[in-house]
Amino acid sequence: MRAFLKLLLVLFVGVFVSQSQTTVIKAGRLLDPQTGSLHLNQTIIIEGPRIVKVGEGLSIPAGAAMIDLSAYTILPGLIDCHTHVLLQPEDEGEVPPVITKSQAFRTVQGVAAARKNLEAGFTTLRDVDSEGAGFADVAIRDAINRGIIPGPRLLVSTYAISITGGHMNLTGMNPDLNLPDPAAIVDSRGAMIAEVRREVKYGADWIKLYATGTMRHINPKTLEPLSQVSKEDVEAVVMEARRWGKDVAAHAYGGEGARNSILGGVRSLEHGMLLDDEIIRLMVQRGVYWCPTLSVYFPLEGTEMTDLQRKVTQRHRESFQKAMRMGVKIAFGTDVGAYEHGTGNREFARMAEYGMKPADILRSATITASQLLRMEDQIGTIESGKFADVIAVAGNPLDDITVLNNITFVMKEGIVYVESKSERRVR
Repeated sequence: MRAFLKLLLVLFVGVFVSQSQTTVIKAGRLLDPQTGSLHLNQTIIIEGPRIVKVGEGLSIPAGAAMIDLSAYTILPGLIDCHTHVLLQPEDEGEVPPVITKSQAFRTVQGVAAARKNLEAGFTTLRDVDSEGAGFADVAIRDAINRGIIPGPRLLVSTYAISITGGHMNLTGMNPDLNLPDPAAIVDSRGAMIAEVRREVKYGADWIKLYATGTMRHINPKTLEPLSQVSKEDVEAVVMEARRWGKDVAAHAYGGEGARNSILGGVRSLEHGMLLDDEIIRLMVQRGVYWCPTLSVYFPLEGTEMTDLQRKVTQRHRESFQKAMRMGVKIAFGTDVGAYEHGTGNREFARMAEYGMKPADILRSATITASQLLRMEDQIGTIESGKFADVIAVAGNPLDDITVLNNITFVMKEGIVYVESKSERRVR
C-alpha cells in the first residue's frame, strides 16, 4: 500500500510540474490589436497554458524555457469564426460528400484539416456545421481538447437546421432512394426545437440555422434570396438554444431571411452578400455580429465567373463597405473547407482590398471574434490570465496585412506547434 501511495505521489508531482512549466518569450515587437499599436522589446511569461505577465524589462524566472522572437512581430492567435473542418474543396461538386464519403474517412480528413488551420496561425475556430458528417466535429474537438491530436480550439455546430427544398436538402436525386441530407431537415417550429435539443445532447457548442437558401435560390433578376424561416421560427430556435446556454448563427444572404434572423435574436449573420441599408441598420441596433466570408464566392483559379457571381460579389463588396461605415461588428470568417484548409489567411487581403484598414482587420480576427464567441476573457489579446495563444510573423501586419500569409511561429495554450529554424530556444 505504501509503495502504491508513493507511486501516486510521483505521478501527481509529475503532472503538476508539467502543467506549471514556465516559458518566456522575448518579443521584438508586440502588436496590441485593441489599440492597433506596437510595443517594443516585450517579455511574455507563460506558466502552463496561460500568460502570467507581459511587459518590458521583466525578470526571468529561474529555469524557464526561453524562446527568442526578438526579430519578429508577435500577436495573439488568430480566430476564424466561420469554418468547415469536415469539408474539402473536392466536395463542392454536384454530389455532396454525405453521399460519396464515409463519416470515418471524412473524420480522418478533418483531423488533417484541423492541423493545417492551426499551423496557419488560427488557434481558435468556430466550425459552423459538419456538412452531414454527423457528430464527427464533436469527436475532433474532444480529441484536440484531450491532447490526442493537434488542432485549434474548436467550437462546433454539428448539424445545421434547414427545411425541405431549402439549402442542404439534396436535389436532383432519385426520389425513390432514402438518402441522407447534409443538414437536419425540419418543417415545423416544434421540430426545430427538438433538433436544437438533439444537437445540444450530442455536444453542439453553437446552433446553425439556414435562414436563407444558397446561390441556386437567389432570384437572378432581383437578387432576392429565398427566405426559409419566419421571425417566430427564429425566436423559437434562439430561445431554445439560449435555455441550454447556446447561441445561434444564421446563414443569411440578405432580404427577409436576414431581417427575420436579426429580429429573432441570432448572435451572428453569416455571408450576407446582399445586405441592404435597412438590414445593416438593424444589425447595428441589435448588436448582431457579421461574418462576411468574402473570398469564398470567387471561383477557383482557372474558372470563369458567371453573371450571377459577378453581381453577387459586387453587392458583397458594397455591403461590406456600408457595414464598415455604419458600424457593424465584423468578425473574421472565411468558410475555409470550401477552399483549401490552411489558406484562410487569404481573406485578410480581400478585406484590405475592400477598404478595411489593417488594424481593423486584425481586430476582427482577434478582439471582435473573441467577443462574438463570448471568450474575450480567455483569448484575443496577449495579456495576463489569458490563454497563451501566440503567433509570430517576420514583418509588420499594420503596414502589410499579407505578412499574415507566412506565419513563422504558432503557440496554443503554451505548446509550440510551428517554429522557424531561425528562432532560438534555450533553457
